[in-house]
Amino acid sequence: MTSGLAGVRLLRARDAGGRIYVGLVRDGELSVLATDDVVSVLETGELPAILERVPIIDDETCELEQPWTLVCPLVAPEVWAAGVTYERSRTARMHESDQADIYDRVYDAERPELFIKDTAGRRTVGPGEEIAARADAMWTVPEPELAIVLGAGARPLAVTIGDDVSSRDIEGANPLYLPQAKVYARACALGPALLVPENWATPFEIELRIFDADGGLLFAGETSTANMRRSFNELISYLRRENTLAAGTVLLTGTGVVPPDEICLSTGHIVEIHIPGIGTLRNTVATATSPADV
Repeated sequence: MTSGLAGVRLLRARDAGGRIYVGLVRDGELSVLATDDVVSVLETGELPAILERVPIIDDETCELEQPWTLVCPLVAPEVWAAGVTYERSRTARMHESDQADIYDRVYDAERPELFIKDTAGRRTVGPGEEIAARADAMWTVPEPELAIVLGAGARPLAVTIGDDVSSRDIEGANPLYLPQAKVYARACALGPALLVPENWATPFEIELRIFDADGGLLFAGETSTANMRRSFNELISYLRRENTLAAGTVLLTGTGVVPPDEICLSTGHIVEIHIPGIGTLRNTVATATSPADV
């Protein structure tokens, strides 16, 4: 899991003409590279020529000086997600469901829970874009997760921040409703940057904050990948069993931060997920059934 790019942070940005480039984050500025293929850069471990340098306004959110704008750090051919990988996730899903023992059994089972979240970036947004709560759900929450970018042969290339937005009441009514609770327009967010870890064995700290439309803090929580029941390698090994994975596939590794029952995402709320070394993914909440989605 080592790379010549160890410690490097990459993102994708759009210029004034609408063209997208890969950029290297370093010393408060973005070095714009002569490519738009971030997966190729990660696979080869080589950095293309620098075309220009753009000031970074905020190192955590990676906000850039205009007219440059951030976009999703990659368009993943598929986004997969793992569930019940933390004790907190198991407890929360047992609490919300009439079939609580199912999650207890999954947590202790040899085989993990894996499900597909998105394909071809159709339901995934990037930093600063709107995530969505289903109009037919009463209880939607963010699920802050470390996301792993996989290369050829399912080799881990980099990590980013993921938000597996979920409708807890829909899944709680029946576990077979999980696809409807998890897979819908703008139910996934990735960003702001990709980090090539210097040491994959070092735990990642994950922080979540939810604000109301006026900026008031509704919830704050944190966890660490050190609390995971399963290792990254274990999850990847199951994901690739009898399964063809294209380079650039993303695996969300599960959540260990679950807001209390009284917290429910609604229009105008702001979700911030921070992982040191990667940055802060910030998204505003909208309704999934907006005209832009039909």
